[in-house]
Amino acid sequence: MDNTAGKVRPHTVYFFGTCVVDLFFPGAGMAGINLLKEQGLKVIFPQGQSCCGQPAFNSGYMDEARSVAWAQVKLFPKDYPVILPSGSCAGMMKKHYPSLFRGTPQQAKAEDFSGRVYELTQFLVDILDIKLKDLGTPTKVTWHPSCHSQREMGVLDQPKSLLRQLANVEYVELPRERECCGFGGTFAVRQPEISAAMVTDKIDAVASTKADTVISGDCGCLLNIGGALEKAQQAARPKHIAEFLWERTHGHS
Repeated sequence: MDNTAGKVRPHTVYFFGTCVVDLFFPGAGMAGINLLKEQGLKVIFPQGQSCCGQPAFNSGYMDEARSVAWAQVKLFPKDYPVILPSGSCAGMMKKHYPSLFRGTPQQAKAEDFSGRVYELTQFLVDILDIKLKDLGTPTKVTWHPSCHSQREMGVLDQPKSLLRQLANVEYVELPRERECCGFGGTFAVRQPEISAAMVTDKIDAVASTKADTVISGDCGCLLNIGGALEKAQQAARPKHIAEFLWERTHGHS
């Protein structure tokens, strides 16, 4: 191993794709894997992975959440970092798995697993100190940080620093960016009127930036914001940051 930015740089990592990426944004997952591989890392994708357990956890079904979570922990046994293209799922695994297994025989393994979890942009910046070369055409973007990426993973400046490396990308701060988009997983189903009001505020903020693309690191947010933008016939389009970075650095946009 060598040392980058004061942190140990691994040669091998695990990738947890998340169920929303798998079902709705597979390109974002592949872009995340490709960004890591391009940095010289071996990326292991355990085929048995499924949900992180957050829907059951947030709904109060702790036994079910624990069962799903343990199935994931067992798939990542070696001492490699676990990289996720989602602050929400990463937050569940890093912050809530330890409490979920506290006092159980699985506690030590769950805590070891949680200690190896990183959100993708966090890992790219803080561990790999990645340098990007923009090959895309001029464009304007804004960034929506998900609630969990900010508050549970502490991911605030890392994605913005990546966007600012891109010479042909004009990055515009999103007004009231720290406000929730209204998705919140089960919240959007249980409180649809409140959720709709929140995402309306969010797309109004996006429109005020005149950005071509609203970028996020969480696909649940992108589904919600993207659907609202399309319904309102607004011009901005949603995109996961991994896919955006991969396209920009390989001349696809």
